[in-house]
Amino acid sequence: MVDVEAVLDEAGLSNPKVREYVRYWAELTGAERVEVVGAADDDRLIAEALEAGELLPAGDGRYYSRSYHKDTARSEERTVVATSDEKDKGVYNNWRPSSEMKPLLEGRMRGASAGKTMYVVPYLMAPAGNALAPWGTGVELTDTRTVVLHMIRMARVGVEYVNDLEDPDSFVKAVHVTGDLENLGQGTPDDQRWFVTVADERTILHYGSSYGGNALLGKIAHGLRQGAYDGWASKKFLAEQYMLIGIHDKETGKDYHICGGFPSASGKTNLAMMLAPDVLGDRYHVSFYGDDIAWLWVDEKSGKLYGMNPEYGVFGVAKDTNEVTNPTALESLAEGTKVIFTNVAYNPTTQEVWWEGRTDAPPADVTGWEDWKGDAIADRSPEQANDPWAHPNSRFTTTLGNVPNIAKDYDEPAGVPIDAIIFGGRTRDREPLIRAITDLAEGVYDGLTLGAEATFAAEGKEGVLRYDPMSNRPFMAYGEGDYAQHYLNVVGAAKEQPIFAHVNWFQRDPEDGHFLWPGYRDNLRPLLWLIQLKNGEVKGHQTPVGIIPTKEELNLDGVEISEADLAKILSIDTARWQQEMGYRTEHLEQFPNMPEAIWEAHRRVEKALED
Repeated sequence: MVDVEAVLDEAGLSNPKVREYVRYWAELTGAERVEVVGAADDDRLIAEALEAGELLPAGDGRYYSRSYHKDTARSEERTVVATSDEKDKGVYNNWRPSSEMKPLLEGRMRGASAGKTMYVVPYLMAPAGNALAPWGTGVELTDTRTVVLHMIRMARVGVEYVNDLEDPDSFVKAVHVTGDLENLGQGTPDDQRWFVTVADERTILHYGSSYGGNALLGKIAHGLRQGAYDGWASKKFLAEQYMLIGIHDKETGKDYHICGGFPSASGKTNLAMMLAPDVLGDRYHVSFYGDDIAWLWVDEKSGKLYGMNPEYGVFGVAKDTNEVTNPTALESLAEGTKVIFTNVAYNPTTQEVWWEGRTDAPPADVTGWEDWKGDAIADRSPEQANDPWAHPNSRFTTTLGNVPNIAKDYDEPAGVPIDAIIFGGRTRDREPLIRAITDLAEGVYDGLTLGAEATFAAEGKEGVLRYDPMSNRPFMAYGEGDYAQHYLNVVGAAKEQPIFAHVNWFQRDPEDGHFLWPGYRDNLRPLLWLIQLKNGEVKGHQTPVGIIPTKEELNLDGVEISEADLAKILSIDTARWQQEMGYRTEHLEQFPNMPEAIWEAHRRVEKALED
């Protein structure tokens, strides 16, 4: 058995509660070695991973990783929030009693790291010194070296974050054991995997995967599920799946900050990494803070609503990332950035990578190219000709510092004041380009009824949305009604309220299917209008579902859009909205304890549509 005490001494890890935790799990998992890591170990760990074949070179200072083919995405049906109180059960959080799940996971993990190294990863999900840093401190134990390398990119890592805690036991205990990936029965009735957040004990136990969303425990399990529960239990903050950007007006010298939630495939990362259109670049600069998670709180001294990105990196979807959709992302993946690509196509001879949407067509010369499973493209049968080269959920992992327009103050402890909270789902109709909401309850109501299109044509429900409250559906940690009230309480405590808005870049022409709005960098334009509305510089047009810009108010310099398309995206289809309200009623009725303020907001919108 490894001498755990000697290892911890040598690493300078002095927190007695962390040492106790490491000893317990080293013994239970049967790890042969224990190693404490910090950010300074990155180069050594990369070299070891290259030598072991766990990483492959993808150019100078870039790396490639390939997953087991059944372990390529999060598994929501195996993901559980466990507590000791059934009142924490929600519609979406797959609640189970902790008395059931903890012994089950310990049983799965017992002896499962035999012959392996247990890496001890002390981390911080917050800028150091931030008001919420006490809730962002954790220690992940993992038996997989590539998980450590991803964690170093996605969180601040080192013993300094846990050694001097005011309460030495106030860290999230996160345990990841990979298991025998080829014999876990993924997706069968005998599935052995479990991904459990024991929220009221601040413990995360994940077994049976090495994929990022299941294995980088600081990210989703801590940054969203545990963070959300902690924010509610402490009554102090919100942990949301939100992007966060800054807009600097060079003419006035003023800075504005916007955060918001978008369901999957609704353009969140592209918006977060957006640059100003060329014609507006002399006046406005857009800064990137984060593309996936924001924690929000009210500063006790100023009474202002603040936000920060607890992450230290970007775990982005590669598919469709290119010079048009997201040039900022591509620059953050350049040589020398130490980016890790996962499950894209790879050419070991040339060390190139490729994914669908990277270019209009895949490389014409397929010599040497391997798909995400490692199979040679040149050996494909005619039936396989159209199979994807990269996995649809292939990823890139890079640090925030590599993003070319990263905000100068992204790692400052203060966070940034939040001016606006926006929501946006991919819908071909109903939702205009932007509609602003000035009432808190109606803004929260809008977030709770956020959705993106799903096709239920076989059921006669074409156009019905898959609702994704606040884009947080897979990450809810407690009951949705309690969540709504907590959101009202936190944001409602701010002296100056943010303005809310709903955006939609995806309206299509019903005849030929073309997008009515150009999108991408031009998405800054409706956000500038929103800021102007908050500042009282424009008035917009009041509709039953919010305030919409007039065409004169929207800065359209350099935009090619027809009058008909513009009129369409700046209008409301009342009949379609009245239909939607019935679906919203069914959606909200699922959730116990929904605050009366939310139902009142629903009824106000319903009545306004009838008048």
